[in-house]
Amino acid sequence: MALITVSGYPSSGKTRRAGQLKTAFEARLQDPTYVGPKLKVVVLSDDELNISRDAYKGAFVFGFDLWPETDVLADSRSEKPARGALFTAMQRQMGTDTILIVDALNYIKGFRYQMYCAARELKLRVCTVYAVATTDLCKEWNKSRLDGHAYTEETLDNLLLRYEEPSSMVRWDSPLFTIPWIDAEIPADDIWKAITEGNVKPPNAGTQAVPKAPTDALRALEATTTSTVGAIMAEQAASGGLGGAVTLGISSEIVPSITLPPRNITLSELQRIKRQFVTVHKKAITLGTTEKGAVDWSEKSIAHKFAMYIEENLKP
Repeated sequence: MALITVSGYPSSGKTRRAGQLKTAFEARLQDPTYVGPKLKVVVLSDDELNISRDAYKGAFVFGFDLWPETDVLADSRSEKPARGALFTAMQRQMGTDTILIVDALNYIKGFRYQMYCAARELKLRVCTVYAVATTDLCKEWNKSRLDGHAYTEETLDNLLLRYEEPSSMVRWDSPLFTIPWIDAEIPADDIWKAITEGNVKPPNAGTQAVPKAPTDALRALEATTTSTVGAIMAEQAASGGLGGAVTLGISSEIVPSITLPPRNITLSELQRIKRQFVTVHKKAITLGTTEKGAVDWSEKSIAHKFAMYIEENLKP
């Protein structure tokens, strides 16, 4: 159904905003006047996955390290698997019957783009909620936490420096809803409209699985084109080069039609056209094809395509 990415400084109130969203959406879904599809609202967070705040202690900031290099390398390595665990859990939870709210730091724009692409693969609507608070407030709220999930001072300072603010100008952060700390309520109606009525963007071409040809496609391509050339030469010899519409009897099941020009076609001419055809289709077989739907690599299909290709290339 939809993916909502909650982003903001650490200890900026993201969890509160995610909770407000969940409450508002569940109330709407349970309203007797609601007539839409049956949906569930799920909030996914680091706390749900038992990801420690210490996992975000990576300390390289714009080429500078804040602690001795050995500590930095050890700390920064822990952040990647933490993001990986979050991303994997997000993929498991996403679905056409789920409004998924990801309540995590989501402070790296590259990671937000990765989440955006995953949602597009499933044709889900997306939006970003930006929980805004000043750095001083974040530090104050972090110190006052009593749930055992406070950041250390060093980690908090590091994350504040590394935060990459979402922008409505980029597609993976759009539509963007910015909610400052002074707002007691959230624009629940506008967010609901975005995730239920907004455009569903097609999957990114760069992330789509490329259909592969069957293992015998190269053999079928070579054998069928060779047989077609032989059938054309035999038909031409029988008709005396009169041309016109003919049916090539390659086999009992493969009988493509072709219109030949009223002249003698040389074998070298047909061999040249065959090489061109085979070269183009070999690339599609070995590298995959971006054509929509399944591509038919049967001998019958190849023969008909090759007959059309010859006909086009023999036109005066």
